[in-house]
This record gives sequence, C-alpha cells and structure tokens, in this order.
Amino acid sequence: MGLWSGRSGAAKVDLYTRGSVYAIHWGAVLCVVLVAAALLVSAAGRPLLVSAVLLLALVNGVLCHRLARTAIEAYLGRRAYPGRLLALCAAATAGLAAPVVAAGTTVPEGLLPLLLGCCLAPLSGGHCLLPRARTVALHQVLALVVLAAVLPGAGYGAGDAVAVAVTVGLITGWLAVTVRVSLWVLAVMWKLHAARDVEARLAVAEERLRFGRDLHDVLGRNLAVIALKSELAVELAHRGRPEAADQMTEVQRIARESQREVREVVRGYRDADLRAELDGASSVLAAAGIGCTVLTAPHRGAVPRAHGGGRELSALDAAVQSALGWVVREAATNILRHGDARHCTISVGLVEGSAVLTVENDGAGARAAAPVGPGSGLAGLRERLAAVGGSLEAGPLGGDRFRVAARVPLPGPEDPGAGGAGTAAPSAGSGPVPRPPGPRRAPGEHRSAPGREPLRTGTEPKEPA
Repeated sequence: MGLWSGRSGAAKVDLYTRGSVYAIHWGAVLCVVLVAAALLVSAAGRPLLVSAVLLLALVNGVLCHRLARTAIEAYLGRRAYPGRLLALCAAATAGLAAPVVAAGTTVPEGLLPLLLGCCLAPLSGGHCLLPRARTVALHQVLALVVLAAVLPGAGYGAGDAVAVAVTVGLITGWLAVTVRVSLWVLAVMWKLHAARDVEARLAVAEERLRFGRDLHDVLGRNLAVIALKSELAVELAHRGRPEAADQMTEVQRIARESQREVREVVRGYRDADLRAELDGASSVLAAAGIGCTVLTAPHRGAVPRAHGGGRELSALDAAVQSALGWVVREAATNILRHGDARHCTISVGLVEGSAVLTVENDGAGARAAAPVGPGSGLAGLRERLAAVGGSLEAGPLGGDRFRVAARVPLPGPEDPGAGGAGTAAPSAGSGPVPRPPGPRRAPGEHRSAPGREPLRTGTEPKEPA
C-alpha cells in the first residue's frame, strides 16, 4: 500500500499501465499452462508433447516479459530498439506454437484458437510497441497467413484453418491495439509532466534574469557615481581641499541608498518612480559636471487627442511611470559610463495617446558613430517596456549626439471631466511639448526658451534620503 501512496500522480498512472500490460501477458501464459497441465493430467494427448508445451510456455513467458518491459521503455524514448531480444522472443513463440499446432485434433474442439491466441499474446504485447503501427499490422497478418497455411497439415480443413486464424487474429489484434493505445496515453502524460517541469525551470530562469536585470539597473548608476565621487575626493584630498570630506559623505549616502534599493529588489517590491528618477538623474549628472535639463513643454507637431487632455504626468499608471523611470535611470547610467558628455536634455510628456520620454546627450564620440549593440541594459529596458506595450529606440543622431527614446501607449480614454485639449510630449526627434498647468516653479528653476519649462536645472542639491 505504501508503494502506491508514496508515488506521484504520474507515477501511479505509469505503474497502473505497466501492471495492466504485465497482467494480460501473464494471464495468457497462465491460460496456456493450465490447458497443458489439464491435458497432461487427463492423458488426453501425447505426454511428451504436452510437457514440451508446458515448459516452453514458461520460458516464452519469461522472455516476452523482458521484451514487454524493454519495449515500454523504448516506446517512451528511454531505451534503444531491442532487435536481438525481439528476434529471440519471436523464435521462442514459434517454438511454443509448433507443438500446439502439432497436437492437432488432440486439443479439445473449440479450444485451439484460444490456446494459439494465448501462445502469441505475450509476443504481441511487446512487439506492438516497437515498429510503426502499419508494420505491426503487416507482421500480424503475415503470422496469421503462416498459421492458416500450416493448420491443414495438423488435420484441420481449409475452412477450419481460416476460422482459427481469424479468431487468433482477433485476440492478438485486440491485445496489440489495447497495449499501444495505453502506452500512447502514458507517453503523452509523461510529455506533459516533462513540459510542466520545463515550465517551472523556465520560470526560475526568468526570475533569475529579472533579478540580475534589476541589480544591474539599481547598482549600475550608483556604483558609477560612487567611483566618480571617490576619484574627485582623492583629487581634492591631494590638493588639501576640505571639500573631499563632503564628497566622501556623499559617497556614504549613495552607498547606503544602494543598500536599501538592493534590499527592495530582493524583496521584489521595488518600482521606479518617474519623478523621483528625473530628480535623481538630474542631481547625479550635475554632480558629475554634466548639465541636465528636464523639460515638459509643447510639441509643435503633435496632434492632440481628447483622451490625453489635461493628464498630469503624475497621474500616469504606476506601471507606465515605473517603465519610464527605468529608462531615465539606465540612460543616466550610460551617460556617466560612456563618452564625455557636457550636457543632456530629458524630455517627457504626452503625445497622440502615448507617454513619450527622450534623453539626448552630447559627447558620445566613437559610441555615436558605431552601431548600438544589444547591451544588457537596453535589452532589459526593452523587456520592461514590452510588458506595458511600449517600445524603445536608441542610436546616434549625427555628430557626437546620442538619443534614447521610449514610447508607452496610454491604457485607455480619460474620464470626460478629466481635462480639455490634448497634452503633448516630445517624440523621438522632436522638441518638447506643452506642460499642463501645474504648481508654481520653485526658486532656482527658470525657462530655458519660450514655450519650454524645465522641471529642474540640475544645479540645486538633492535632499538627503
């Protein structure tokens, strides 16, 4: 009982199917043994011939049991084709059928078809799993033709011989179909079980990739800033400047912030906030000596739509803000790591029913002239944007400028009372778009051009976390 209850559902089906095949196999062997023993006890036939049938039935049963077990494994794709064993079992079956046929009329009337069918059944149960179905049917037809041809030599008429051959064919054919269909069901079940295991492993691998991508996005920029500020602190210390201590204090703060973010990634709860990432990128780039302007301003070429009207960036869905926030983070990291940028512009807004974010920087140099490779950072961004139906474009603009542009379609129409005329944002290759009415600018913010309003100049210090 413990052997059954300790198995999984698939293992129980496997055990039941194999047990059924073996039960049919040994049931046929037992039938031959009982008939031979009955004839031997009653002395109705020749004792030596009946004894040979009894012995050969047991030998054939053992060999065909081994064939059935190997054939099941071969059908499931776990063993090679047992050609030699199949030939040996075929010879043993022929050796068993020969004395049964030779007994002729000594076998009780009507019992010969059953006896011959039980003699051929053990071989049929294993043979039906090895060749193709058409080949199995052809082999069985040939065996029945041979049987019908030799029966008249044992004293049976032509009509009786054909009747016996047809009856034996029905027995062995039913057995072959039953065993093959049962093993087909078992094979399908094991394939589904294997597919479920593969799905589980893929889910684990996907989670590992997500975790690695999150760590790359979280630590990439912060480690670049730590390295930059550490170098600056070393230079200041060599010159005897007191600002070196301030730089190291900032390194300590960023390290602690990175530690907190890594904990959040491990817990799986971290989502990038768009406005926080804009402020963070502006502050980090300014600390590296790179001028950064963040804009939400009108896009002249945009065709406003009613469902985008009046929507504030802060009112975007959390998933959209998170995806765009990761774009800002990765773009800022790439600006710090690659090239020699002096200024960058981050434009964000709404245009034609989509949230659009572009990051442009100068100083790309050789990177702008070379084709953009499938780096892990950009690949991770494309995966994040694809999850919300968005897209990402990254490449040189000409000269030493480089642009990263992300577009995410908005989920659906706005509430009719939510706004008026459409608000637009920059597309990849266009200027910024009008910003909806919002709070007054904080001190230190200014308009860099008519119709453009920076959210932050990037020159004011970021508040401690």
